[in-house]
Amino acid sequence: MLTPQQRPTHFTRHNGEKAPLPFSTAEYERRLCELRVVMAELGLPAVLFTSMHNIAYYSGFLYCSFGRPYACVVTHDACTTVAANIDAGQPWRRSHGDNVIYTDWQRGNFWRAIRELIGTADRIGIEGDHLTLQARSALEEIAGIAQIVDIAPAAMRKRMVKSAEEITLIREGARIADIGGAAIRDAIRPGAREIDVAMAGRDAMELAIADAFPDSEMRDTWVWFQAGLNTDGAHNPVTMRRLEAGDLLSLNTFPMISGYYTALERTLTLGEPDKETLRLWEANVAAHELGISLIKPGARCDEICAGINRFFHEEGLLDYRSFGYGHSFGILSHYYGREAGLELREDIETVLEPGMVVSMEPMLWVPEGTPGVGGYREHDILVIGENGAENITGFPYGPAHNVIAA
Repeated sequence: MLTPQQRPTHFTRHNGEKAPLPFSTAEYERRLCELRVVMAELGLPAVLFTSMHNIAYYSGFLYCSFGRPYACVVTHDACTTVAANIDAGQPWRRSHGDNVIYTDWQRGNFWRAIRELIGTADRIGIEGDHLTLQARSALEEIAGIAQIVDIAPAAMRKRMVKSAEEITLIREGARIADIGGAAIRDAIRPGAREIDVAMAGRDAMELAIADAFPDSEMRDTWVWFQAGLNTDGAHNPVTMRRLEAGDLLSLNTFPMISGYYTALERTLTLGEPDKETLRLWEANVAAHELGISLIKPGARCDEICAGINRFFHEEGLLDYRSFGYGHSFGILSHYYGREAGLELREDIETVLEPGMVVSMEPMLWVPEGTPGVGGYREHDILVIGENGAENITGFPYGPAHNVIAA
């Protein structure tokens, strides 16, 4: 019997035919070509990507870690994913370029595979916002890389501007988010649990994705649906609480199509809202509409934020604001692959340009013991064009549409 040291540390096996990917071969080659320009400018013979979003962006492969490392190594003439043996041939079938499988027989085999792929290079690009201290140590001690350059900011800037193919996919995602929203609205009734309503929206979206994208992988489509005090946080988990007449409700749908996720968020009530709830809701809707009007090519993120801040200040509500007013949408944004350079916040000076895709999503949260207690959210997605911005979200917002009969 061979010892672990005698067995292969990594190998290549093209098991099956290449599967259809979310985008064309030309699209992946365009991305790699732009990356290689950056590599040439920085004098980098290779780049090591380890995050879900950049691996998927450059190769099409969306990994599931389960505690194991994954990578995409880009050189000036190759793009190769590095995946664990537990995944067998799937990474090869679901990626643009080649694939190397590393084995579990010895610790460090992942890094030995990396070493072979980068050749004799001792200086490479890495993701400074993803490479852990432990991984950095292994990169030096096992793979023998002495010098690293953080390429994450440059890669993020490339991802911030979407191609025509990406925008087509994002439009479909917004359409499917609306389908989930309609299913949720139809499932709302006194006595229903948050989880029951959430599952109705999730199931509707997964069926819509399966119909529209028969070649895609089904991954991570979900719903946050909250009632009462649980609406105060945008990402609060779904519970088994039963809905009651008079509840403030929050609908949040997140379809994911081949790693690209979109979102829809709406405030609703079960029965007529009280006077203060209605005032707060209408104020947040007004902020939402103001924000949408400010999104256009040439507008600066921090200035859009300042405009909405002024409105909330005049309404006496600025202290109830909870986060930035919007963010970029793209590969695994915003959940895993944050494009932090494109967010509608006070500290972001990025200028909007054609091809960018951003949300407008003002939120207020009012603490317990205060009239109108709970969270108020509206969320639309806009595509920046040459002469303006197109709102690709269709689900209606506001009290005129989302007061559900109790």
